[in-house]
Amino acid sequence: MTRDDDDAGRAMIEFVFLGVLTMVPLLYLVVAAFHLERDVFAVTQAAREAGRAYATADDPASAEARAAYAMDLALDDQGVPSGGATLRYVPVSASCSAGATGAQSLDPGAEFAVCVTRIMQLPGIPGYASGRSNTVTGRYVVHIDEFRTNDPTG
Repeated sequence: MTRDDDDAGRAMIEFVFLGVLTMVPLLYLVVAAFHLERDVFAVTQAAREAGRAYATADDPASAEARAAYAMDLALDDQGVPSGGATLRYVPVSASCSAGATGAQSLDPGAEFAVCVTRIMQLPGIPGYASGRSNTVTGRYVVHIDEFRTNDPTG
C-alpha cells in the first residue's frame, strides 16, 4: 500500500464539510437580506398607499381611517403582518422620528409626510434577542391637489 492510497477520499470529505460550513452562514445572510428588503419595500409601499388614501378622502376624520386601512392592505399584500406597524403624520421638513401630529389639513396645496414604521424581526432570531432597535421606516410626502374642492357636493 502506498501513501496515496491512505488519503483516498479524504479530500472529498473535507471539501463537503467546509462547503457546508461556509454555505450555511452565507445562505442565512441571503435570506436575512431578502427579509430586510421585503420589509423595507412593504413599509415604503404602505406609506405611499396611506398618503394617497388620506389625500383623496372627503374629510380629515375619515381620512385617518382610510389611511390606516390602506396601510394594513399594503403590508398584507407584501406578506408582512400589519400588527406592530405605526402610522404617523409629520411636517414635510421633519423626520419620521419627530413628534407626530394629528389629522392634517386637506386644504388645496397642503403638504405633509406620512411615515410607516415597523419593527423588523430577523429570521430565526427571537424577538427578545434582536431587540427593538431593528426598525424600518417608509416615508411619503403628500401634496394635496391645488384644484381640489373641499365641498363634498361638488
